[in-house]
This record gives sequence, C-alpha cells and structure tokens, in this order.
Amino acid sequence: MSETPLPVTRILVADDDRDVLAALGLLLRGEGYEVERATSPAGVLGALETVDVDAALLDLNYARDTTSGREGIELVARIRELDPTLPVIVMTAWSSIEGAVAAMRHGARDYVEKPWDNARLLAILRSQVELSRALRQGRRLEVENRLLRRDGPTRLIAESAAMRPVLELIAQVGPSEANVLVTGEHGTGKELVARILHAASPRAESALVTVNVGGLSEGVFESELFGHERGAFTGAHGERIGRFELAHGGTLFLDEIANVPLAQQARLLRVLQTGEFERVGSSRTRRVSARVISASNADLRAEVGAGRFREDLLFRINTVEIRLPPLRDRREDLPLLAAGFLERHAQRYGKRLAGFDPEAMRLLLDHPWPGNVRELDHAVERAVLLAREEFVGPGDLGLRGPEAPGGGPAALESLTLEEVERELIRRALRRHNGNVSEAAKTLGLSRSALYRRLDHHGL
Repeated sequence: MSETPLPVTRILVADDDRDVLAALGLLLRGEGYEVERATSPAGVLGALETVDVDAALLDLNYARDTTSGREGIELVARIRELDPTLPVIVMTAWSSIEGAVAAMRHGARDYVEKPWDNARLLAILRSQVELSRALRQGRRLEVENRLLRRDGPTRLIAESAAMRPVLELIAQVGPSEANVLVTGEHGTGKELVARILHAASPRAESALVTVNVGGLSEGVFESELFGHERGAFTGAHGERIGRFELAHGGTLFLDEIANVPLAQQARLLRVLQTGEFERVGSSRTRRVSARVISASNADLRAEVGAGRFREDLLFRINTVEIRLPPLRDRREDLPLLAAGFLERHAQRYGKRLAGFDPEAMRLLLDHPWPGNVRELDHAVERAVLLAREEFVGPGDLGLRGPEAPGGGPAALESLTLEEVERELIRRALRRHNGNVSEAAKTLGLSRSALYRRLDHHGL
C-alpha cells in the first residue's frame, strides 16, 4: 500500500532585488520548500490568484517608493483582505524598521531584518506554516481554544466585546517571534497574557522567565538581568546567571518596564538590539536569544515626552502593543471570572460551594474594582475561606467601596488599619496616574516596598 505523500510547502518570496530572490530561493529549496517568486506587488497579487502558497515572505520597498515601505504595507493590507489566514512575514533593513512595525499592525505576522539570520528566518517560517495549515483546515476555533481558554495557568476567561480584539491580537502575534508590549492598569492580567503568548510561540518548550524590573534597585539591576562573576563586588561570593541567560531560547517577561531607571535603559536597549551583554565583573561578551514581552501600567509615550523613558527603547519593545481593558469596561466577564476563581479556590481549600447568592453577585457587579481582576481574585479567595453556607453571601466578600454613603471619600476613622493602607495607596496611584515610582515617593516607600503592598492588597 502506498504512503500518503507529505504536503508540499510553497513559499511566496517577493523582492525587487533578484540577488535577494536567488539567495532566498537557495536557502528555502535547501530546506525542502517550493518557492514562488515575484518582483513587485502586482506580481505578488497575481501569484496569489493562480498558486496556493503556505506563507509569503515580502520585502517592504519596491520601485515606486524605495524608502518608506508604503508599497509593502499596502500590499500586506491587501493580502489580509484576500486571505486573512495566509501568514505574511516582511523583510526590512534596520534603517526602515518602522515600516515593519506598521506592517505588523496591518496584518503581518512577523518580520526579519536584512541581512537576515537563516536560523531565525527558517524558525519563523516553520511556525507560521504550521499555524496556516491549521487555519486552512478549518480549525481556527480549536487553535484559539487551546491557546487562549485552556484550563491551567494559561486560561483566559474573556467573552466580552471589549476583550474580543485582545483575543484576536493574541492569536495573531502569539505564534510569532515579535517583541510585545502589554499595557493596562494594575491587576488587568498582563502577566497572564505573557504566559499565553509564550505558550503559543515556537519557544513554548523553553523557559518563560519573569522579572519585575520596576522593583529592582539600581544596585542590583545589572546583576539580576545580566548576572555577575565571583568577586565582582562585595558579597559576590559566587557567579550568578542573569535572567537573560536563563531565558535563552525562551521568553523573558519584563514587568513594570516603565520604572527602569534611565541609567539602566541603555544597557537594556543594547541587549535587545544586538543580543549581546557582559556579566558584571566580566569583559567576555555573551550572546542570548530570547523573545521579550514587556508590561507597563504607565503611558510610555507620555513617559518619553517627560524625558523619563528612552524613545528608542520604547520602539524596540513595542513591535506590537496589546492593551488590556480594566475590569469596569468588561463587566460582562465578571460573573464568569468570579465563578472561575470560586471553583479554583474552593478546590484549593477543600470547600464545597455552589456559587454566589443574588445579593453577593449584585455587590460584585456594583463594586468599582480599582484593583481589577487581581482584586476580584483576592476578594473571591477571601469569600471562599469565610463562607459557612452553600452559597457565598455579601458579608463573605468583605467589600467596602471607596465612597462613603454621602458620596465623599470613605472616612478613615471607619476603616481598619489594613483598609486605611489600601485606601491611601489607591489615592496615591490615582494622584500620579498609576506611576508607581511617584506614588512610592508620596507614600515615603521604596518602589519594591510599594510593589509588595500592591500585591498584598490585590491592587
């Protein structure tokens, strides 16, 4: 009996430089791909009408406009209209990297810089072809469910209209190698999104390494991220491997990146641009390959304007931005989220609970949730511990709104010491538009101390 032949994998390659086409043809055919070539946007569209391809590898600049990348961006958008499942990877020189970012926002899945790295280019193509075939076989929902809604630490509960664009963007950029910036208020789920992006990527079998860079003091920043050699400074009794090395081959999640001091941003930029760094106390240059996902609750463009954040660093981490809405803008998800947290914590603490009684659910829906999903999680965990009946009641939740019955701020005299601390932290964050560094100064705390309190209070 004859074996079923393996499917032919065909890549459409487009560039107006025939030497580039020849080099890519040799590389791809050597890996077993069939190659369809085009030298213009019209040639690309013509090829797509007559030939089935599994991925498109496109230059951004053609004869009409050789510098801005506008032709390539328009071509990506046109391909997206014709076939939204076809993965498009764009090629660009470093000097026109802005065009690659724009192309990603118009539907490209990833980009490579010229001169390209063969291994990286082939890895991107392999992962995108696999995803393309899954989508073309009508399994898009299966792919999304596996990546976005599966049980366990990477389960994302989201059915609201406000979250649909987020789910679509995660599904689109997750399988790529692109650096991603996740933004949103405290407690909206930025680290969860980072775990989902990692699980969807070609690096999923390697480590996801998380570091709260905003909570690192300047004295330990370089040692934590890049490592140090024995004797590099007082107390360095042995060598230390930094977070970048630990994430080699995998993903590095840099949380609260807005709070990295300016003095350290240049070192961070260098390793993101070149993949090179030195441990503290060493002159040996090391290389690392890690996808970087960053997160911030601050408006980084405003931070750039204020001179507190480097524009070139923002550009490097922000190939694609995923903005998470606050819980108050996705209240349709609240009953689902609360039920999910109730199930998880009831199992954890060995309690049998049937759900929330109507008054408790009304309280959940009416609460402002300044701490977002994280605050909801903490409130439900507390309720599970305190509940004595089959259903969670309003008293089990321990919620006290920030407004007094008369409409003004809650009187501090009526609050417990812990509630006072929580309320003062909320006010400081509101006053400084979520800037943790400025709020910490107002409260007389270090940034790391304030981060510990934010986590403790579920803010």
